[in-house]
Amino acid sequence: MSTNPINKRAGHRPEWLKIRVPGGLDQLPVAGLMKDLALNTVCQEARCPNIFECWSAGTATFMILGEICTRRCTFCAVGRGTPAIADADEPRRVAEAVRKMGVKHCVITMVNRDDMPDGGAAHVARTIAAVREETGAAVEVLISDLDGNREALQTVIDVRPEVLAHNVETIPRLYPQVRPVAKYQRSLDILRWAAGGGMLTKSSIMLGLGENEDEVLAVAADLREAGVGIFTMGQYLAPSEHNHPVRRYYTPEEFAELGRRAMELGFRHVESAPLVRSSYMAHRAVQSPA
Repeated sequence: MSTNPINKRAGHRPEWLKIRVPGGLDQLPVAGLMKDLALNTVCQEARCPNIFECWSAGTATFMILGEICTRRCTFCAVGRGTPAIADADEPRRVAEAVRKMGVKHCVITMVNRDDMPDGGAAHVARTIAAVREETGAAVEVLISDLDGNREALQTVIDVRPEVLAHNVETIPRLYPQVRPVAKYQRSLDILRWAAGGGMLTKSSIMLGLGENEDEVLAVAADLREAGVGIFTMGQYLAPSEHNHPVRRYYTPEEFAELGRRAMELGFRHVESAPLVRSSYMAHRAVQSPA
């Protein structure tokens, strides 16, 4: 496998990444439900390529604590700036949406809320508890690094989500360009603490930002050492010309080989393919044997 990143913009998007989405997304029941309950989804905010497939199947990934992030990650399509005050009724509405959708494995993510003393952890915990009380569904939560606040993390651990995820997103060398406010070691610490608290943990990395395969596998090894059980890899697709450019498109065969090598490190489950996203088909990882 190559050990050198490609230091130029990638060319045209290859055929395996050209998603042909039928019209009428707004007519799907999930779209109406999100609008009626005034809820946000990462499917929309992050411009996920799998949105039609997931929404057609009656599922979505909820994004709580607003739609404005306090960080300035260059890969992300979510708006940035000063967020509004957290909506105290949001946990109830998320629970209502989960009940109406009938999903058995609910995925909830969040924007970074560095403006809040606990990074939004108590709101996340209330949302998990509301979904459980209303529906009994399994809950997977994808949290921020909570600014490294271990007490805030414990607030989330205490409500015992079935999966606690936090994405490292890229290799440590690229953090200054891709995640300038985040710290690689802090993200590893969050995952290590969660695993130490008995959580099934999960993390994800995007490929195509300028890393090489050896660096990808080094991140996989770091995550495994931190106790992470589920690892996902997918192709980075720049949401606009203003975001970090795509440096390389990996082939499906390259993803399969990286996934195979990552699995050899001892993960419980690995998803590795161009269109994989951290919450895509999330239930499959939980169903995998430990």
